[in-house]
Amino acid sequence: MFTDMHDGTAADWAHIAQAHRAHQQSIAAKQIMESLQRLEAIEVGFAANQLTHSLMAGTLARRAGASDQEVVAALCHDLGKLFSIPNHGPIAAEMLKPYVSEDIYHAIYWHQSFQGRYYFEHLGLDPEARERFRDESWYDFAVKLVDEWDAPAFDPDFDVDPLASFEPEVTRVFRNPRAMV
Repeated sequence: MFTDMHDGTAADWAHIAQAHRAHQQSIAAKQIMESLQRLEAIEVGFAANQLTHSLMAGTLARRAGASDQEVVAALCHDLGKLFSIPNHGPIAAEMLKPYVSEDIYHAIYWHQSFQGRYYFEHLGLDPEARERFRDESWYDFAVKLVDEWDAPAFDPDFDVDPLASFEPEVTRVFRNPRAMV
């Protein structure tokens, strides 16, 4: 095995690629589930902590008959808050990008602009910021994600599905990433 990438052979890189695939398949869903659990510690002024919010969004999506990718999008749309609240949409979107459709990726990336309908006017921003995306293929999904699953998901007394119950969907979605080169 090489100690400098300049010296890598085809056999070295085949071995590394195989190890990466095995690692990815065994760890991605576990890391997402653990990251979701860490959202419980984030209470940023809402009635519910961010884990409860995420579980409620995922539960609403699941109960609406959403696909696995859509349920995982609802569940994980705020994962970026573990790192940065102002940039949480783009961070979460990049984490999910190899696993979800382009439309879901864009909806997560821009979901804060869609949420703005509910609060941007109170912050001196344009509450209709979502309208600039009206002609995008992902617009309708972003509206559904925000208006039906995200915006109403702050009730700490809502009967959410437990985090562990989402493991099958998370595992199916995170099993096989697309190559991102």
